[in-house]
Amino acid sequence: MSTLKKILIVDDESSIVLALESLLKVNNYEVEKSYNGKDGLVMVKKFKPDLILLDVMMPFIDGFEFSSIIRKDKNLRDTKIIFLTAKGELSDKNDGYKKGCDDYIVKPFSTEDLLFKIKYFLD
Repeated sequence: MSTLKKILIVDDESSIVLALESLLKVNNYEVEKSYNGKDGLVMVKKFKPDLILLDVMMPFIDGFEFSSIIRKDKNLRDTKIIFLTAKGELSDKNDGYKKGCDDYIVKPFSTEDLLFKIKYFLD
């Protein structure tokens, strides 16, 4: 019996969080969610996800700082991180990769593309 792969969504836009949660559950992922970086850091330690879908612009702790913190934690550093963000400039993408993301997807995005990338990282 295989266990479901776990994905944590960290985004302050509730409509995006709810849409992602529905999409991921229908595709047989276990999902938890957080609406800001501060709560997300608490959740990531409890939930221990296989992958984090992470927004950049959020209250308290932004996605870049969040990613940097995760990459410094020996228990979490191998967790896959995909940024899902409206910040689409080349400098933003460079910052994302420097802070440790595995992939960087600009909103609006294709759900098929997102699912393909999630499957790629989790299989």
